[in-house]
Amino acid sequence: MSASSLAPARQLRAGALRPLGLGSVLATYLGLIVLLPLAALVAEASGGGLPALWRALTQPEAVAAMGLTLGLAAAVALVDALVGTAIAWELVRDRFRGQRALDALIDLPFALPTIVAGLVLLALYGPDGALRVDIADTRLGVLVALLFVTLPFVVRSVQPVLEALGRDMEEAAATLGAGPLVIARRIVLPHLLPAVLSGAGLAFARAIGEYGAVVLISGNLPMRTEVASVYIASHVESFDLPDAAALSVFLLALSLVALVAVGYVQRRMQDHAA
Repeated sequence: MSASSLAPARQLRAGALRPLGLGSVLATYLGLIVLLPLAALVAEASGGGLPALWRALTQPEAVAAMGLTLGLAAAVALVDALVGTAIAWELVRDRFRGQRALDALIDLPFALPTIVAGLVLLALYGPDGALRVDIADTRLGVLVALLFVTLPFVVRSVQPVLEALGRDMEEAAATLGAGPLVIARRIVLPHLLPAVLSGAGLAFARAIGEYGAVVLISGNLPMRTEVASVYIASHVESFDLPDAAALSVFLLALSLVALVAVGYVQRRMQDHAA
């Protein structure tokens, strides 16, 4: 056999023995860590068919838990959008004593275990709290807990955009006679809105599935302060996995829809700005 005829065979063996590319490794990792558990969750939820799935989602306690969760998550996203943008603006545009310490504290909810956050909030706002303000076992307490764990999302989304934006365009508009409101509406907001929407969408998705920060301060009162994550946990503890999986899949779908919608609006706004 000639050397020329052996070349394709060598190339084939070399290609077969070539290590997997980085993309294949990452895809395999993603499949094992994310997609496979999600597929198992969907399979568990759909094991009893659509009637069982519908029955699990329409139970009065489940409906109340989902309604409370979605309402509080929407409120959290709105508050975070407003307050988070104001905090990011202050950190970027102003200089004050303790600024670095405040900037570092923004990321504390990311580093702190959520159950510890719930314990801290209960110690502050519980019946024997240090602040003498008792909001435990109330919806306001749940809202405060969710605001705590979602604080960094909008701040960290808006902050780099403000740093990149600078003040050149604002100063140029001011020299041309534009007032502060016109500058904010025509220059600042169009650049910030995609980042604000991204952070608010992440805050909404996080609030939907939060458990550790709310399980202590909420009191877990059915039909009153029980959120969806606590409802799911109670069904898991009672070995009612199909119902727990059904509500989990529903919340997962809502989170995905929210993130996809935010991404679509962001692209439309960026295309319009371009």
